[in-house]
Amino acid sequence: MRMTVKVIGAGFGRTGTDSLREALTMVGLGPCHHMFEVNAHERQRELWRALALGAAPDWNQLLEGYTSCVDWPSAYYWREILAAFPQAKVILTYRSPESWWESFEKTILDYIQTKAAPESLVNTLIAGKVFGGRPGDRAHAIEVYEANTRDVVASVPPERLLVHDLGEGWERLCPFLGVTEPAEPYPNRNSAAAIRERYKAN
Repeated sequence: MRMTVKVIGAGFGRTGTDSLREALTMVGLGPCHHMFEVNAHERQRELWRALALGAAPDWNQLLEGYTSCVDWPSAYYWREILAAFPQAKVILTYRSPESWWESFEKTILDYIQTKAAPESLVNTLIAGKVFGGRPGDRAHAIEVYEANTRDVVASVPPERLLVHDLGEGWERLCPFLGVTEPAEPYPNRNSAAAIRERYKAN
């Protein structure tokens, strides 16, 4: 089932991407691609791993069946995905660099350093490509995070970009997307404690 991607998430993992994934689904802009989709499907792992290792991207194949995408791995490729789907809107999920690092360090970085296989996507893409092989270098990682923020804001036309602060909710999101605000509260998913429990089970 081929669908057109309408919303691209450009924010790093640990900036509320899973909450946004659920929110987009609630307002009719799902299915939404997220790292959870990669973890759940072997074919997804194969495709995204191949891309991280240098395969030419086929965005219609990589994102087949999805109306939106957030979180890594797609967030690393937001420029290319936007070029492939030029009518899409972009959401940059954001929190302060220091609070992002604190959450990243306790969750994704801990997994990279203690459990992730060398050939895994989290190593090849997040540790290798996003952070240049230095995911545990706090100053470097924060600079990469801040550089991504600057790049998104500078590159995406303002009318097609929403900087969505962690914990912000529906107020600006729904008008930006042109959808009706749900009666339900904005979702709050994938806390640091929850993700650590998930990693323990793997």
